[in-house]
Amino acid sequence: MPEHQTDILLVGGGVMSATLGTLLARLDPALGITLVERLESVALESSDGWNNAGTGHAGYCELNYTPQQPDGSVAIARALGINAAFEVSLQLWAALVEQGALPAPSQFINAVPHVSFVWGEADVAFLRERHAKLAAHHLFADMEYSEDASVLQTWMPLVMQGRAANQRVAATRVSYGADVDFGALTRLMVEDLQRRANFSLKLKQTVEQLRQLPDGRWRVTLSGGEILTARFVFLGAGGGTLPLLQKSGIAESRGYGGFPVSGQWLVCNNSGIAKQHHAKVYGKAPLGAPPMSVPHLDTRVIGGKSAMLFGPYASFTTKFLKRGSFLDLIASVKPGNLASMFSAGCGNMNLTRYLIGEAMQSHHERMAALRRYFPDAQDAEWTLANAGQRVQIIKNGKLEFGTEIVTSRDGTLAALLGASPGASTSAQAMMDVVQRCFAANMQSAEWQTRMKTLIPSWGKSLVENAEALRETRPRVLEMLGLE
Repeated sequence: MPEHQTDILLVGGGVMSATLGTLLARLDPALGITLVERLESVALESSDGWNNAGTGHAGYCELNYTPQQPDGSVAIARALGINAAFEVSLQLWAALVEQGALPAPSQFINAVPHVSFVWGEADVAFLRERHAKLAAHHLFADMEYSEDASVLQTWMPLVMQGRAANQRVAATRVSYGADVDFGALTRLMVEDLQRRANFSLKLKQTVEQLRQLPDGRWRVTLSGGEILTARFVFLGAGGGTLPLLQKSGIAESRGYGGFPVSGQWLVCNNSGIAKQHHAKVYGKAPLGAPPMSVPHLDTRVIGGKSAMLFGPYASFTTKFLKRGSFLDLIASVKPGNLASMFSAGCGNMNLTRYLIGEAMQSHHERMAALRRYFPDAQDAEWTLANAGQRVQIIKNGKLEFGTEIVTSRDGTLAALLGASPGASTSAQAMMDVVQRCFAANMQSAEWQTRMKTLIPSWGKSLVENAEALRETRPRVLEMLGLE
């Protein structure tokens, strides 16, 4: 069997692996990097434009990031953290555009205002308090708020069209919200990596075996028979990460399980209607719904073409990947996570019933949900499309809805688990991997200087440091055409 050496092995051809490879290639251009993807091209699973919301998740419009507490107050800490993380992604993308590594920003990111929309006395009161708390912070100082129907008509005409005149409504808006084609972004970053002599892309290959050698390196056997020896391995295969992490056998993988959730969109097939809407309008999730099923009426730009989507409608499946196997969930149950999986399963029967109920909805029922956001929507102008798969984390018997980085004790292997907010925070997540697994390298002045070139706010908290935000945000918005 042929055997090859590489410094860095990235498993999974999505935005996470592309981002980590991009960071490491610029921090140390001498590193040999290999990317392995099981499909015929990169970015065909979770990162594909049709398989995710495409929202640059910044906490502007996503109401689930600012939960209402039992005492009626609104918690904003998570929204602040997600906003700061998305700013890091914007800084990285702007730097890559400036360096010529990425082309014109419009090929992967476009300005689409982020709007939160609610109706009814209780939800209007919630949104009013949410805005007051967020707008008082420098990260959200530009957020607008209105209960004036004539103002909301200018923000989202289709949403207000046909709505009862006496209905109490309110909305917030951030004009420089972003729509991101993560599939295009991933492909563009990988294309830039391919221009390097010490980068190798291996498509239609799966990892069959993953074993650590006594010297700390990893011996990885691919489906084609090739053997790779790597100093560092990153598992960024979306729903396929958990099985790969289990193959590694590291102690840190014990206890982790996965709960698969799929989604669907309604897609408007009337281009004339779609042209009348230019916003991402997010509402409140139904009681018991998972975070990925927060309803939103979206302007999207995928592959350079505009579209309007509504959803997602959550569903249940035993697959971990859109192009996976129905046996994925069963195969992920191991002695080390059996108790955790059983406990989470027993504790989330209501969620499972909700997901199955969502999957069994008729087109008429889905359209009824859409008409809460677009009252004049016509059944014949919308068709159903399947979105991607997500695998939520099960940890210590509890179902989690965030993302988590798992690293081996010696820092030679890292894995990214979870779904939300996912791709939008890819730069922050992969920067964390670098700092945890390449800590000694990050002590060098050379790596620190290069990191600051890519991410100017590196080393500063954008949540706590208003000046750091003022130094970076205006220029980044201009560079990416979002201002």
